[in-house]
Amino acid sequence: MSLIAVTDSKIHGIGMNDSSIALDDLDLRILDQLQQDSSLTNEALAERVHASAPTSLRRVRRLTEAGIIQRQVALLDAAQLGRGLTAVIEITLDRQDAERMQAFEQHITQESAIQQCYRVSPGPDFILIAQVMDMPAYHALAHRAFTTQANVRNVRAFFSIHCAKFETRLPLPSRQA
Repeated sequence: MSLIAVTDSKIHGIGMNDSSIALDDLDLRILDQLQQDSSLTNEALAERVHASAPTSLRRVRRLTEAGIIQRQVALLDAAQLGRGLTAVIEITLDRQDAERMQAFEQHITQESAIQQCYRVSPGPDFILIAQVMDMPAYHALAHRAFTTQANVRNVRAFFSIHCAKFETRLPLPSRQA
């Protein structure tokens, strides 16, 4: 996970290891374009950000090595692939010591239907996002992933009936004066 800090003269990407990389306007334009379409060829990307192809390639490599670009993926339509039921799941553990929290995370991240797992506070200990085929598939997931775990005290699930917005794109600061 990376953050972006804005100072008077520079924008710094701050990674989890406290290393910092200065981001200029070209870096931000590259990141913005790749968030919209990561399948762009280097030449097309360079043209869109008004840079040479070698400069664009060098910048993308630097942003990747710094961990700002974590990976490039295709976003799939879950409904068309038979995974149209989205579940937002709250999990409360009986005991919340570091070892048990980590054990639950390790267990739950092995489940392919669980797409996102967040430790949260206050309230439940975890919020999970799952994509499953239907209610019987959710029931099987819940039994396999939650009810068989002795440390899970409470499971509360919400099922999406409509998605008004799904966005993976992060808003980036503007360097325009």
